[in-house]
Amino acid sequence: MTPTDTPRHQGRPDKPMDRLDTFPIFAGLDAGSLADLTAAMTPHRWPAGTTIFQRGDTGDHLLAIRSGRIRLSLSNPQGREIVLRTLGPGAVLGEMALVDGLPRSADATAIDATEALILTRERFRAVASRHLDVALSVARYMSSLVRHANYQMESIALYDLHTRLARFLLAAVLERHGPNPPAAAEIRLGLTQSDLSAALGASRPKVNVALKDLISDGVLRRVDDLLICDTARLRHVADQDER
Repeated sequence: MTPTDTPRHQGRPDKPMDRLDTFPIFAGLDAGSLADLTAAMTPHRWPAGTTIFQRGDTGDHLLAIRSGRIRLSLSNPQGREIVLRTLGPGAVLGEMALVDGLPRSADATAIDATEALILTRERFRAVASRHLDVALSVARYMSSLVRHANYQMESIALYDLHTRLARFLLAAVLERHGPNPPAAAEIRLGLTQSDLSAALGASRPKVNVALKDLISDGVLRRVDDLLICDTARLRHVADQDER
C-alpha cells in the first residue's frame, strides 16, 4: 500500500521526534550532515491498521518514526504470526535497505496512526558520499542491532525465565532511553502475552507469573499498558545467573 504524503508541520514548535539527532541512528552527527539528511527525507503517514510493507517487498528506504507505533512480524501460510518488535517514536526500521537493498525480511503494520520520515537508499548514498560521519553512524547503529540480537539469543539459551524477562525488559529500556536511562524508566511493549511468550520461549502462564513476581519485588510498576521499571533493580535481576 502506498504511504500518504503529509505536509511538514508549520507554525508550531518542533516536536522532539522532528529533530533527527533524537534518533539513535543519527545521534552525534554534525549540523551539516543533519541538515543534508533532513533535506533528503520525506514525511509520510499511514492510518492505523495499514500494511506498510510485507516480507519480500523491495527494500529501498528507511523509516524514522515520528509518532505512532509499528509492529514488525513474521507469519506462515497457515496464518500463525510472531511479533518480532513493536517500534514507536524515535525508532527506525528498514535500515538494512540503506546498505544492501535486499527485499524486506518481515511485515510492518501501523498499530496506531503513524507518521514517519522516509529516507530512500538513493538519497542516503548521495548524502553519505558527502558526509563520512553519516555512513559511520549507520554502521555503528547496525552493529548495535547485532549485539542486541546476540544478547537476546544468549538470554533465551542460557538464563531462567525471570532473568530472560528482565533482560528483555532492560533491552527495551535501553532502546527507548539510550545507554543512560532514568532511575524510573517508562516503556510500552505493545506486545500481547502470546507475543511476549513467543519472544521469551515460554508459556503464557509462566511468563505471567514471572511478570507478577517482578512487580511484587518492586522491579516493575504497571499502569495500563505502561511499564515503569526501577532501572537499578532491573539491571540486578538481568545480571543474575540462574536462580
